[in-house]
Amino acid sequence: MKVQILPVFLKEKRKKLNLTQRQLADKAGVGLRFIRELEQGKTTLRMDKVNQVLKLFGQELGPVNIDRTQLINEKG
Repeated sequence: MKVQILPVFLKEKRKKLNLTQRQLADKAGVGLRFIRELEQGKTTLRMDKVNQVLKLFGQELGPVNIDRTQLINEKG
């Protein structure tokens, strides 16, 4: 299974269905600003609203495996 970054996934799905950001926002019941921020990769978004959008594509947020060596090697 290919793991995609959320903003890329959503933008590709939206464009594949020929939806504007406004149309996607209306269908998901969220604001246009929320869709824009989601597609731009804003890191602080409400999970329930993200799931509202993902539900249109048969998806939901969930845990994803990460490469722990990257975490170990990060400074911070």
